Amino acid sequence: MATFSDPRDSVLNKPKPVIHLDKAFLDRITKGVEPYPIQEGKKYEYGTAGFRMKAPLLDHVIYTVGLIAALRSKKRNATIGIMITASHNPAEDNGVKLVDPLGDMLEQSWEGYATTLANTPNDKLAKEYEILLNETLISNISQVHERQAKVVFARDTRASGPYLVTALKAALDAVNVEYKDYGIMTTPQLHYIVRCVNTLNTPYHFGEPTEKGYYEKMAKAFKTLMHGRTIQGPITVDCANGVGGPKLRELIKYLPTAKEGGIDFKIVNDDVVKPEALNFECGADYVKTKQRAPPHSIAQPRDRCCSLDGDADRVVYYYTDEQKTFHLLDGDRIATLGAVFLADMTRVAGLDQKLKIGIVQTAYANGAATEYVEKVLKLPVTVTPTGVKHLHHAAARYDIGVYFEANGHGTVLFSDNAIKLIRESEPKSPGQKHALDSLSACIDLINQAVGDAISDMLFAEVVLAHKSWTPENWRNTYIDLPNRLVRVVVHDRSIFKAVDAERKLESPAGAQIEIEKLCQLYMKARAFARASGTEDAVRVYAEAYTQTEVEKLAGQVAEVVRKYGVP
Repeated sequence: MATFSDPRDSVLNKPKPVIHLDKAFLDRITKGVEPYPIQEGKKYEYGTAGFRMKAPLLDHVIYTVGLIAALRSKKRNATIGIMITASHNPAEDNGVKLVDPLGDMLEQSWEGYATTLANTPNDKLAKEYEILLNETLISNISQVHERQAKVVFARDTRASGPYLVTALKAALDAVNVEYKDYGIMTTPQLHYIVRCVNTLNTPYHFGEPTEKGYYEKMAKAFKTLMHGRTIQGPITVDCANGVGGPKLRELIKYLPTAKEGGIDFKIVNDDVVKPEALNFECGADYVKTKQRAPPHSIAQPRDRCCSLDGDADRVVYYYTDEQKTFHLLDGDRIATLGAVFLADMTRVAGLDQKLKIGIVQTAYANGAATEYVEKVLKLPVTVTPTGVKHLHHAAARYDIGVYFEANGHGTVLFSDNAIKLIRESEPKSPGQKHALDSLSACIDLINQAVGDAISDMLFAEVVLAHKSWTPENWRNTYIDLPNRLVRVVVHDRSIFKAVDAERKLESPAGAQIEIEKLCQLYMKARAFARASGTEDAVRVYAEAYTQTEVEKLAGQVAEVVRKYGVP
């Protein structure tokens, strides 16, 4: 496969060896990519969600992702995951992202390599692969020869999925990757599989690396947590006409019904036969953005409802009251619900002085939620920039770290220290035993690899059952401050530089002072402006004590942004 040149012209300044891939190997890469030419004039960038765009533009990109996965696998000497999905995007879109060995997102430093390869035309692709191989693997030449690249992959229900899988397999075959196609899965299931495969036969064994293993692990933990508890009425689940529908129906086979001490479901929007139905007037993003239930909802007033997104990694709750007023229970609410339960259980288990619990939020979290966590729950809050990777890393600094974005994407992370303490502590009373058993089951119920809508939903149901809370009780733990999100088109978004977890503008000079002065005019007011990551626009977030005040504040801050951003 490869030859090495290792000139030794200087003992003090020895050049790095250079790996040269043989011609036959390079030719395979070039031949494999022939059916998938790069789109003229299109620039690709690997972001938080990987690559995401209209499906016909994606085949070349998918091929290059297969090549990157091979390099990453050799670098980490582990199995890498590839998920083909566009989550909550319309049905005609698709996307692809890489999953690192513990089921986490691709290491940030490798996003640039993925971007470089995706933007490389076919005739230069083999050479660029060789260059990246030298850049990423040269520290240990044995990585090139001795390590077998291994990849697992899956896709959601989009019609473009099978064609894109063909492009991916062509790349994996070209560079001799050992791979397994898991077919149609939710994104969290694929993350689970990756972590299971890489922790098999280790002290950190995460579970059986199969879809059945995923269901069994979750169902067993749910049964433990529900022992002696009752869930009030069925839950209506909107599956966004995506992969969450068939997978939730499969999981239900493993769960006890309400009569058996478990839960009953009413499933809506689970049509995966009509591809165009995906995310259309349904799903978590629709409910969060439109602030209303999907049109086809069959729920009655006060029924518990939740919506998954297209690949089942986000969930939001909601209900309507007797006056048919809609009430959203978003990611902030799920985070506080989970934190209440985990704090209670650690206290009863006698571990509250040994384990540090914290909540991680972004600047978009409602100020009332932050105040509730800090003043009522007496738990620390860390605020990070937007983006799951920032929240995940911050949550990992706690023994038990709860993170959710308002859009419903989040999870709970348990440190190795927390898992050891919970599983090895000797209970001194029946109450302590119950609390320790419950915490141990939470470790298994919650998908720590990534935000998982189905897992998060079951966790929320468990907590509501333990508290005997209705959705109304849950909502009444605190009342959200009225808030407003405004998009302002600007000439050049790059001049708007945010600091302090995106809560303050460092530039343009003077803008932040004006925003702060405006906030002082209103009760409980807060506002910030941050540049969009995808377009020349700035997003303004404002909150205040009344709806009238927040409308005024948002408009005034938007004017400040226009003043500095429009020449």
